[in-house]
Amino acid sequence: MSTETLAAGSDAPRRGFRDTGIAKWFHEHVTKSFETFGRQLAMFVEVFKVLVEDIVKRRFPFGEFIRQCAFMSSTSVFPTLLVAIPIGVIVSIQVSNIAGQIGATSFSGAATGLGVIRQGAPLVTSLLLAGAVGSAIAADLGSRTIREEIDAMKVMGVNPVQRLISPRLLATMVVSFLLCGFVCFVGFITGYLFNVYFQGGTPGSYTGTFASFAGVSDLVFALVKAVIFGAIVAIVACDRGLTTSGGPAGVANSVNAAVVNSVILLFTVNVVLTQLFALVVPAKVV
Repeated sequence: MSTETLAAGSDAPRRGFRDTGIAKWFHEHVTKSFETFGRQLAMFVEVFKVLVEDIVKRRFPFGEFIRQCAFMSSTSVFPTLLVAIPIGVIVSIQVSNIAGQIGATSFSGAATGLGVIRQGAPLVTSLLLAGAVGSAIAADLGSRTIREEIDAMKVMGVNPVQRLISPRLLATMVVSFLLCGFVCFVGFITGYLFNVYFQGGTPGSYTGTFASFAGVSDLVFALVKAVIFGAIVAIVACDRGLTTSGGPAGVANSVNAAVVNSVILLFTVNVVLTQLFALVVPAKVV
């Protein structure tokens, strides 16, 4: 047996191990990621279809919807307020410093308001929903799944999508819409107060530049993004909850995966929506 044959034979297990490791990594990360995304997209289509049909046929569980709205509001309103105030202050500080360096302090109001409304409010709302509401939905549905309540509902002829998921989807979208408007108001007022009373700005300059550059389309865009982000949080959390396995440890893993997946999708979709808005709605020229 030649030396080349021996060398090739000794490298074969190593190549096989490397190939097996690469294939395993590809399957566990890339393939499963596409499978998860496709499953969540199919769930959204199914839930949205069921939601519309139930509302039209007047069989939507409004009692569950009201309970979910109350729970989500009580869980997320106070944390949202505590985050909205620092966001307004931070944006005001950074924008005012940059505006002062280039001699455009009079435009700090426009930049602060637009920054909070276009990006700050939807992202703050969605991230808090993903952390507080999404984790709660994933934990609730995950616990029902490992206790086989979901299977029992299917055996009794009750559709889990109709009874559990569609009210949570609509509630998350409604609460996200309301919280985004709340954050827009709080962020603008916070930036105004900080700029006027702590940075020496003038009230007329702040509100005047904001009214010159911002428009109704900016607020509408922020609210639409918030509704889309709320739907993403609800679908990801419901999907992770319904695919829970492995007992209590599986519930914890589902909650963690729901929050992480939601955050990744939220930032990705935010980039796409922001670019689309910049292309469709032209910037104001003053």
